[in-house]
Amino acid sequence: MALLFMCDGEASEPWRASLCNEIPDLDFRIWPDNIGNVDEIDIALAWQPPRGALANFSNLKFILSLGAGVEHILCDPELPKSVRIARLIEPGLRTGMVEFVTMEVLRYHRRADEYRFQQSDRKWKLLRQTLSQDRRVGILGLGYLGAACGDMLRRFGFSVSGWARSAKTLPGIDSFYGEDGLFSLLEQSDILICLLPLTSETEDILDATTLGALPRGAVLINVARGKHLVDDDLIIALDSGQLSAATLDVFREEPLPFEHPFWMHPKISLFPHAAAWTLPESASPVIADNIRRCRAGEKLIGEIEVKRGY
Repeated sequence: MALLFMCDGEASEPWRASLCNEIPDLDFRIWPDNIGNVDEIDIALAWQPPRGALANFSNLKFILSLGAGVEHILCDPELPKSVRIARLIEPGLRTGMVEFVTMEVLRYHRRADEYRFQQSDRKWKLLRQTLSQDRRVGILGLGYLGAACGDMLRRFGFSVSGWARSAKTLPGIDSFYGEDGLFSLLEQSDILICLLPLTSETEDILDATTLGALPRGAVLINVARGKHLVDDDLIIALDSGQLSAATLDVFREEPLPFEHPFWMHPKISLFPHAAAWTLPESASPVIADNIRRCRAGEKLIGEIEVKRGY
């Protein structure tokens, strides 16, 4: 049987080389020009596959996402119902996200932007510094990535809390869950980090109501998905002073349209979905393990519950 690589704009050769190094006899096919016999394909390794494309493979049994999210697969109305799906859980992706989130939290905590603005005015002034233990960081989503980010931030001494759909127990992190828990977390988060999966329940979760529940002057860091955030509500919160700044790495439409107001907003730091990359060097061993599990009919690493969406 064969694996089909489906990733628009992604160089396939590094992935082919890395995966075939892990599994020398792997039959590696490439969408859309090197598919071969469609009946031989039982696994798809995919990122944002074209809608309806996966329905063309009658023997497809497994879809492995090339990223931490799976909404780009589940949004396909023609997705075969019996196919098993796994999100990517791998150390390189986690390390990249921890690095990025820590960088941004420290940038706001140490008032780096304010010092940079002072430099442009040749102004020499010390700004009051807050102890890390007095800076309250909230994390929406305490899964593989959120828990790792929380662990690193608490090691820096920050007061870290997190929220998830169900109760979690993590060392050094105060955990909340459910609707009441969400607002309890928001009310005590000077810096809020969104690392939620995107589902029908979490879409638009960062709106006027939730942003308004944060302490005045709070900071938002969204590294999850653009559809978590109501764009207009963020602009209003920033312009009113309810939020003092925001870091955005994900957007409703990517690339972000040229005319979008986020580009020029003075309180927004914008990144082109660069927080954490999926690299063949670190991801291939995990993907290869899942391919072997597929062949053996075993439970996949990161296998999701399709009805829940994660």
